[in-house]
Amino acid sequence: MATIEECRTALEKLSDNMTSAEGDVREAAALDRSVSCHIKDLDVTFVGRLTGGRIDVRDTVRGGPPEKAQIRLAMTGDDLLALVGGELNFATAWGSGRVKLEASLLDLFRLRKLL
Repeated sequence: MATIEECRTALEKLSDNMTSAEGDVREAAALDRSVSCHIKDLDVTFVGRLTGGRIDVRDTVRGGPPEKAQIRLAMTGDDLLALVGGELNFATAWGSGRVKLEASLLDLFRLRKLL
């Protein structure tokens, strides 16, 4: 089972990957939105902001998100590490329910370029 620190590191790696992206992916990452990532098996939520093409994790809280972020992710820690490490396909994980992504319809259309 992944640790909180491994999950934070994975989110930082995802942020670094987004920063160095080009074309459509870079455009999709250019949103300015509140974001939360709930790690279900650890029962912690990383809360922050997607801005400037980066995910800025500002806090880690126990339990679910304290308030509804504009972009909300939920998954296990192992799935987060597998997604960022390229071992798990996002579309497959989302379609099977292993990963949950909630956002406005417009944001979902833009985010699909990232995923």
